Amino acid sequence: MNILVTGGAGFIGSAFIRFVLRNTEFNVLNVDALTYAGNLESLKDIESNPRYKFKRIDICDYKNLSSTFINFKPNLIVHFAAESHVDRSIDSPMNFLNTNIIGTFNLLEISRNYYHSLNGSQKPSFRFHHVSTDEVYGDLEPDQEAFSETNPYLPSSPYSASKASSDHFVRAWKRTYGLPVVITNCSNNYGPYQFPEKLIPLVINNAINFKEIPIYGSGLQIRDWLYVDDHVSGILKAALEGDIGETYNIGGNNELTNIDVVKKICNYLDKYKPSHNERIKNYHELISYVPDRVGHDSRYAINSSKIYNELSWRPVETFDTGLEKTIDWYLENKDWSDRIYQRNFNGERMGLLR
Repeated sequence: MNILVTGGAGFIGSAFIRFVLRNTEFNVLNVDALTYAGNLESLKDIESNPRYKFKRIDICDYKNLSSTFINFKPNLIVHFAAESHVDRSIDSPMNFLNTNIIGTFNLLEISRNYYHSLNGSQKPSFRFHHVSTDEVYGDLEPDQEAFSETNPYLPSSPYSASKASSDHFVRAWKRTYGLPVVITNCSNNYGPYQFPEKLIPLVINNAINFKEIPIYGSGLQIRDWLYVDDHVSGILKAALEGDIGETYNIGGNNELTNIDVVKKICNYLDKYKPSHNERIKNYHELISYVPDRVGHDSRYAINSSKIYNELSWRPVETFDTGLEKTIDWYLENKDWSDRIYQRNFNGERMGLLR
């Protein structure tokens, strides 16, 4: 099987590629524009694998992407490529429209033309898998049931609106053109190699550098946390075994407030990397509160019973086991984060939680 992965130099895409090469005999072509969040260092361990190839292509580049399909002859498209940062979407929404909507449209059109060019025996093995987010559903009150696949879409930010739009395009290409598609919507991911503007790596890196850890609002916003290796195992399961045209929610069953996540990180660092800075006795002293983000969703929660029951998928990691692995990785790979800060932020640590 030939798998074409878009956005494979990003956090979840690179984890997916590492997982596929470790656990299957499939060939992988990674297509990535290498914008700020794309980092080929995340694939250093597998870059010499004969079943792996990389091409630097923007998914908005229709001509180059189309020729890549013809040459690689993919059986499966796994579409990760997206702008995914809520704060950035508030500041620059046009970038999110271009990548998440126009880029997805390009990919669907190229996939449609390629699919209809296949002969009858080749068509059954072709699939288009679209990776989306729980943020398309909006947010929940504390007593509301978790999001299921039948929840209406109520996006709150330019980011989630652009992802909701791309989901609708994917479904429309199935209904109108017969493109064999599967969609997954995931909860908040965390793990090694995550771009350090996201909550967990930002807290770890700010803490060990004795920088302030600002918390939006009260810090009581609730998220369902999903370890990235669990997520990519679910994606591969749904992509290969899910029913055509279906959507599967993938969650970690770990609902926690942002402030509780931050405190867990501080507790772990206090125990295994105690502060020797004369300014602070423990990492909790670095926590501060700042005005809340505009339109900040209060709670996300994912009901994963469909993928549990129909595809027999379950997450392996609890939040605590996944968090320990994540913190340990960042402590052991501080140079990786430092290079990203130097390249993207002139070496400065970021101030606000993302």
